[in-house]
Amino acid sequence: MTNQGIIKINRKDKLTLEKAIGLPYYIILIGLVLIPVIVMVFYSVQESASGLFSSRFTLSHYASFLSKVDFINVMINSIWLAVLATIITLLIAYPLALAVTKFKLVSQGLLVLLITGTMWINMILRTNALVQIFSMIHAFTGVRLLETNLASVIGMVYIFLPYMFLPIYTVLSKIDHSLIEAAEDLGANKYQVLKQVVIPLSLPGVTSGLTMVLLPAATTIAIPRYLGPTTKLMIGELIENEALLSGKINSASAIAILLSVIMILMLIGLKKIDRYKGSEKNA
Repeated sequence: MTNQGIIKINRKDKLTLEKAIGLPYYIILIGLVLIPVIVMVFYSVQESASGLFSSRFTLSHYASFLSKVDFINVMINSIWLAVLATIITLLIAYPLALAVTKFKLVSQGLLVLLITGTMWINMILRTNALVQIFSMIHAFTGVRLLETNLASVIGMVYIFLPYMFLPIYTVLSKIDHSLIEAAEDLGANKYQVLKQVVIPLSLPGVTSGLTMVLLPAATTIAIPRYLGPTTKLMIGELIENEALLSGKINSASAIAILLSVIMILMLIGLKKIDRYKGSEKNA
């Protein structure tokens, strides 16, 4: 057998192994993501929730949501707070990740563990901890943060910071230092190295972090319920109320689909900006 034939067999074996390893992932993806989304889409275009195909199709649930100013305001307010929290989280996480990469490997591991350790603590417990802190601030200073949009944003930043930090740190830690040294040898100062080398190479991590923070921040239920205004709902609470309290599964599904479409469009726009900037740098 020739070397070329052996290489083809090895490649075939490698592809088979990769498919076998990825099979559980695909099963989980289909069972826990794809099928629920399809079911939700079907519910959103049916008159009643008696069954997936037991009533005729309609777009009235979408029209009902879009015709109610209060619901539109809830959507806008939720997206605005989520975007604001995501931007603040990025502004904190990026310098923090950059600073951590300057330490020795052992110290980096310890710092990463400290920063991401809160991910292992239940979100309700962390949110209640913020409730206690805000209550203490109010008691000692008279400044009321609890039950405000500011408290919701602070809660989102605190809860989702590790999810922004981790992908950015991972990408930054893998940047080839010879590229930085080459830029410095060519006369670039630290700001130019950061702008021309580090930031462009770390954009994939930034995009991943934005995705991991923006989506859950827009749909969170616990944070606005414990920290936010009692008179204003966020979209996650509205979906919960429609589905569980009012029993309007179809309406809740329609709202969730609309929010998903908006989030997907925002992420597509973000990807296009990332791609445009990358091509601009290469040019």
